[in-house]
Amino acid sequence: MQRMGPGQGFWTLLSADEQDALRGLGVPRDYRAGENLCLEGDPASHVFILLAGWVKILATTADGHRLVLALRGAGDIVGEIAGETTGHRNATIEAIDGVHTLIVRYDKFDVFLDANPGAGHAYRRVVMQKWNDTDAALRRRAGTTGAQRLAALLLDLAERHGRPVNGAISLMTPSLSQEELASLAGTSRATVTRAFARWRKRGLIRTGQRRIMITDLPGLRWAAGQKLAGDAAPASPPPSAQEA
Repeated sequence: MQRMGPGQGFWTLLSADEQDALRGLGVPRDYRAGENLCLEGDPASHVFILLAGWVKILATTADGHRLVLALRGAGDIVGEIAGETTGHRNATIEAIDGVHTLIVRYDKFDVFLDANPGAGHAYRRVVMQKWNDTDAALRRRAGTTGAQRLAALLLDLAERHGRPVNGAISLMTPSLSQEELASLAGTSRATVTRAFARWRKRGLIRTGQRRIMITDLPGLRWAAGQKLAGDAAPASPPPSAQEA
């Protein structure tokens, strides 16, 4: 499947007429930073379409530890899987910053998709992309180090939500702690701290106030084990597989 372009999500794949039709079926609602859109285990009756802001998808382990499974931003649809499976939320959705959503009941959403084949195609494309991303993440964990997965995460965020700024790439993502980045990458906070220090020293990234700038894209690809044909040599020697 062809990968969706930067910043693309279900809402952005719809035509203006399809967006208007869906607005007519839904209810807008705003959430404050830290507020839950839904809780794991709650009955599920509707989807959320994110029109502005960022959310974290969270799951709780048996010992009460919270894992960050994914980030979703403006244009994305969330909460859609529960309606197709158990009928209960399989994760908590928490607003990271101010979030503006369109809430649509499952039955109305199904009718909308049936009546709008283009929207149905966009929805299937988005769902399949999520499954592909999950499969790719599981495969990476089997054969990569924590720092390589962290580098791959930053590259993925750059591809989807990055913005060129003065020769670097600014990750247009919400403020995330090192612990949350570690959870997303499937590694430890200590690994994140060490990797960031090493990459800053080598000039691969700049960080500040939970913001990240990628300053050497080929070098970060080396760190992720993703050296591609045609890349320029990194600004500093690539890390060894053990280091990365």
